[in-house]
Amino acid sequence: MTDPTQPLDIGILIALAYQEFIRELREMHAEAGFDDLGRSDGFVFRALAATPMTVGDLAVRLGISKQGAAQIIDDMERRGYVERRPDPADRRARLVSLSARGDAALAAAREFHHRYEHRLRQTHGPEAIATLRRTLESMAGGSERTIDPRLRALYL
Repeated sequence: MTDPTQPLDIGILIALAYQEFIRELREMHAEAGFDDLGRSDGFVFRALAATPMTVGDLAVRLGISKQGAAQIIDDMERRGYVERRPDPADRRARLVSLSARGDAALAAAREFHHRYEHRLRQTHGPEAIATLRRTLESMAGGSERTIDPRLRALYL
């Protein structure tokens, strides 16, 4: 049994905070009509937000196999979040882009992120949130500008 006078393990606190963040995000999405989102969908939304790309390019950006990316895209297409079209520059290739439903789900998620951070600022103050941000960036491997390019690519 743990000593109740000892602070909780930082790793456990980070995991619990993340689980609560995701629970609230999923709840918001369900209320907005996006109750069928998968765990990988958010990464795909962010990767495709700036520009359509092939499944192969998406796989490279996400750091997964082409087969894994194809399975995710097949499933997201079936649920109406992405669509495939011929690449005008290469008729043999097909570009994956967000559908209107995908754009709406991404917009809802971005609004949730904005409101969540605003709520944290209101509760804890802007200085505390700035310190938290710097701490998390450091834990993630550097400043916002030096974080792993694969992760950084999701913020386009």
